[in-house]
Amino acid sequence: MSIRITTEILGELPKLSEISTSSALTTSWIRGGDGLIGFGTYKSHVVRGPKRFSDASQWWRNELSQLTIHNNVHGSGTGPILFTSFSFLESEESELVIPEIVVGRKGGKSWITWIGDSQQPNISSRLLEEQSLTLSWSDGSVSEDEWKSRVSLAVERIKNGELEKVVLARDIHATSTAPIDLQTLIQRLESEYPSTWVFLVENLVGATPELLVRLSKSLVTSRVLAGTIRKTGDEAKDLTLAATLAKSSKDLEEHEYAVRSVAEALAPFCSSTNVPESPFVLHLSNVMHLATDVTGVVNESATPVDMFTVIKALHPSAAVCGTPTDSAREVISEIEGMSRGRYAGPVGWIDARGDGEVGIALRCGQLADNQLSIRLFAGCGIVAGSNPLEELAESQAKLLPMRTALATL
Repeated sequence: MSIRITTEILGELPKLSEISTSSALTTSWIRGGDGLIGFGTYKSHVVRGPKRFSDASQWWRNELSQLTIHNNVHGSGTGPILFTSFSFLESEESELVIPEIVVGRKGGKSWITWIGDSQQPNISSRLLEEQSLTLSWSDGSVSEDEWKSRVSLAVERIKNGELEKVVLARDIHATSTAPIDLQTLIQRLESEYPSTWVFLVENLVGATPELLVRLSKSLVTSRVLAGTIRKTGDEAKDLTLAATLAKSSKDLEEHEYAVRSVAEALAPFCSSTNVPESPFVLHLSNVMHLATDVTGVVNESATPVDMFTVIKALHPSAAVCGTPTDSAREVISEIEGMSRGRYAGPVGWIDARGDGEVGIALRCGQLADNQLSIRLFAGCGIVAGSNPLEELAESQAKLLPMRTALATL
């Protein structure tokens, strides 16, 4: 039995995060006012294991084969959309979601896609009010002191020549006196961090500055972030800090590992790639990162490449795992002391043509099903010159976007 799916142009809209329909908000991918936001769930699926990317691709193709698509808009992000949130490790669960309704906006054009034979769903604007809730914070899997000790251990392993870089993550927990409203949280993140991608898939919510891969027709792009410094809020001081970051041997070393891993992963699929000689400094509201945009042109004469194939090749990058990858993964397993779940995994969307945008799930939290608690994550790249106290401060800076957004609910 074929299911109808329809895409139509929309008129002027409020901010995507303020849109409401008769179905509950389930997914989002928003940056600078553009993006996609989904309501309700048509179908969802869980994959895990070493074949999780190919299994996800097969499931998506099978679902598409059962849809009769009426797309009057066309272009990337229109028609049926799959939202994905993959785990960091293959042994844990990855989530796939096809929303019932998707509202999109790009370059001043807005559209709506819905599944079923009903008329176009009604859209309204939801003015969000501050919630009355109190958060209680506690240590996550390990305390701050214990995490610093693990950073020291990682530095020792690096100096002993076992590996060049490893990313160690930590978590903190918050419990709330009232349910945390996801749509309010997303609105706060969109407002405060417009240069990030604000995402939501199966209660994993955050604002990531790192784009793992964008595939648009034959052009592939990956934004690599590695090397971080905290902002002070004083413009003159921050400009000086940005210059310091751009010349920091420790941060440049960490960044070089991450860029190299991405460029090498993309090379087999591309007829040409472009890797800038030096990074730029990306200014976010609370931190600055060394950033490089790696681009390539997909080799069309080779076997057709889809997003899932590219994601598999890129994940995990040195920015979230380390170098060499296998050695870093072993060290993470031995000394990190927690389950990452879908933190630091690929998260984003893919359309019926195979185009899409997938980031790395950073600056995020996993909200409990009852919405009364949330687990936040942060990770730091550890190299031979790393200092445990400085790495702890960096992790606290990376936790700040979610902590701040939650504090203003």
